[in-house]
Amino acid sequence: MPGAPKSTLGADMALSPIFQLADDHVDRAAALDPCSATARGVPGYDHLLTDHSPDGEAARADHVRASRAALRSLAPTGPDDRRAKDFIDDRFDTDLTAYDTGEWLYSLRVLASPVSELRAVFDLMPRSGEQAWSNIAARLHALPAALGGVRATFEHGRATGRVAAVRQAIATARQCATWAETRWFDTLVDQARSAEPLPSTLIDELASGADAAIEAYGALATYLRDDYAPHATDVDACGPDRYAVNSRAMLGAELDPQEMYDWAWSDFHELRREQRATCARILPGAGFAEVIQLLDTDPARCLHSADEYRTWLQAITDEAIARSLQHFDIPEVMRTCEAQIPPAGSAAAPYYTSPSEDFARPASTWYPTLGRAAFPMWGDVTTCYHESVPGHHLQLGYTLLQADSLSRIQRNSFVSGHGEGWALYAERLCDEFGWFDNPDHRLGFLSGQLLRSVRVIVDIGLHLGYRIPDGTTLDDGTPFHGGEVWTPELAYEFAVSETGQGETFLASEIDRYLGWPGQAISYKIGEREWLAARSDTEARLGGAFDLRSFHTFALALGPLGLAQLRTELASFTG
Repeated sequence: MPGAPKSTLGADMALSPIFQLADDHVDRAAALDPCSATARGVPGYDHLLTDHSPDGEAARADHVRASRAALRSLAPTGPDDRRAKDFIDDRFDTDLTAYDTGEWLYSLRVLASPVSELRAVFDLMPRSGEQAWSNIAARLHALPAALGGVRATFEHGRATGRVAAVRQAIATARQCATWAETRWFDTLVDQARSAEPLPSTLIDELASGADAAIEAYGALATYLRDDYAPHATDVDACGPDRYAVNSRAMLGAELDPQEMYDWAWSDFHELRREQRATCARILPGAGFAEVIQLLDTDPARCLHSADEYRTWLQAITDEAIARSLQHFDIPEVMRTCEAQIPPAGSAAAPYYTSPSEDFARPASTWYPTLGRAAFPMWGDVTTCYHESVPGHHLQLGYTLLQADSLSRIQRNSFVSGHGEGWALYAERLCDEFGWFDNPDHRLGFLSGQLLRSVRVIVDIGLHLGYRIPDGTTLDDGTPFHGGEVWTPELAYEFAVSETGQGETFLASEIDRYLGWPGQAISYKIGEREWLAARSDTEARLGGAFDLRSFHTFALALGPLGLAQLRTELASFTG
């Protein structure tokens, strides 16, 4: 059938000039960004760290600029070439717009920043054999210089008047201090000592490297708190110009913020109605807050240790993969996904890391514990489906296998509106499949959906200074600041009341939205586009429409901007 799985393993074929350019670009990009190379599973750079200094940022932008010029001189030779060129050119433009407008100078936040990337890369590194541990030691010793490069970029931002908000500086300082104070890097030394016999000199190198890394993160925490924060801006909002750049990068489309804001409110009210009906199934006559109190505190509905929590998450993940075989084409190599607990200090939201290009390193899903001693189960079933299968792992793992039809850039790219939109759409599919027969778990699904609608509302509202609609009420009927402009405090109050998520998590979420403009809207807006594309295709094909074939075809297209998604799916014939 169209878009059937094709393995990258052992592929040996002549590449078109566009595909060859993509291969060459990824090879050079790996050398310029070793942390991303490790994340993608590109070998040869695991002993190096990414240079996030102004010179390093400029070198990567120059590489993109040169590749874009070369790409535009090439003519597509077929539909795969045409799709690749359209996608790559759009991504190159997006990257260069962000660089040229100075977005890299604002990259101070608790998630997806150079500060957290330089720690998180160690989570993805092999830990078997002397060479693997030598790479870890080399990176530990390189951390002080790498963090110095990050600091140089922030200083350049200060000198040119482009600084992040105080909120982001303080939050990231706390993150750095946590890794330093808990001596997280010592855990690598402990693992090395308990691994296969290693030379004592290598253990010593690891230990001294861990000391250097801990000192460097402690120093960065002090710099951010004492030097950067006093000169940072008190304004959390990015404003319309930066929001346009960021939302275009996240969505792969230029959409109207006011239309998205208004639509999100209507979606929010519809989900609230469904949420109330599900609450009535769990605890008749009770309101949402009372039901959540029950689900969060009932010992029979909770797990009671991080180990028990991780084991349960793995079981849900394994079950999801097995159940998904009835609905999706899932090659054997993709049928493994490991549930993991990240270290303290990580951002509050769960996340996914892809397998290596050759699948030698399996995919992982990561679930922060946030210092909890008890783990309610009602909300995490749908999260497992989002992060693993049929969500991120199905989509991104499948993309890696399409070497015959997708360029290497496409296979290693991620457009948030497309990818997060798919993962949220995948949760909705699970509801359609009847996987939320337990009303606790369906309330988790609905609350997760409602959280994503709230994200659109508060992200756009906060960054663009929109007002809360007149007549807005909380779930219990309390009037909620109608006519007022959104503030971080109001966004937090609203999210805590309406989503059922924990206060610690939501405090981190508000920091995340304010530090990463446009990312929070990509889930619901992306899901909306996936649903619209499916609806269009069903209407066009009528009785010939087959959902499994549609998904196989759609996943084989790889990542796309939302502007390109419906255009490409219009070629699906069943």
